[in-house]
Amino acid sequence: MHFLKELIKNPKLEDPPKNNMKIHRHFYRYSKGDFIGPAIKISVSSSKITLKGSHEYEDLITELVLNSISNNKQLLAIKGTLFSGVDINKTLMEYGFNWDVQQSKGKTKNYKAAIIEKIDKETLLKLIDVLRESSYFLISFELNPSCKVITKKSIPQPSKKKIEDDDVTKRISFCTGHLENTDDNLKSVIENIIPDFVLDLPKKWKSLVVLNNYKITDIQLPKEVKDSRMLRILAIRKGRLTRSIEVDSEIIEKQYSFVV
Repeated sequence: MHFLKELIKNPKLEDPPKNNMKIHRHFYRYSKGDFIGPAIKISVSSSKITLKGSHEYEDLITELVLNSISNNKQLLAIKGTLFSGVDINKTLMEYGFNWDVQQSKGKTKNYKAAIIEKIDKETLLKLIDVLRESSYFLISFELNPSCKVITKKSIPQPSKKKIEDDDVTKRISFCTGHLENTDDNLKSVIENIIPDFVLDLPKKWKSLVVLNNYKITDIQLPKEVKDSRMLRILAIRKGRLTRSIEVDSEIIEKQYSFVV
């Protein structure tokens, strides 16, 4: 499940660094202030659903496209890059992959692997979910023109722009997914991307844009930790998530107070 869908369901987490790292890790780079979060656009034509997302939506876009494939054993040729904050070689080997994961040389240890692999749908979905706790899995594949994902190979730098100056069109070019326009696929897209706006949608629409912005109001540092890097990672942040959709020139907004 995508971290924002989980956060909407349970916005005030209990000990998030220990119990909810899949969500917490998306926030530990933030200090106090207002920040631009991930964005995504959903476009619907007679034959196809197109998803265009910023970084931090690539896992959900890939998952939605994969779930539109009926054959769980469908073999897919994937390519891309894996970035992780921990050594994930053991995890990868459990799934039968011996990718060349390279460790960075700096003080902060990061891990990176270039990926060219053939993998079945079922295993790929499991791997995406497992990697959500520690990694960014940036992959591309094409089964046919109505079933494909194209993701950039490098993580973009966090935006330093003010929320009102956000270049959404540029940001959502990070990952693009196409899937066949069926009732089941559209229902899955809506329920996973905007579960909180389902009842707000008009009966007919062709495209909508989803924005997520954060306001961090308080940061609680763990008292027993002295290392500055671990302080940043383990700190608990309190604030507000503002979600909005623009559909048919109408903007609908919802807010959530969170503890992450």
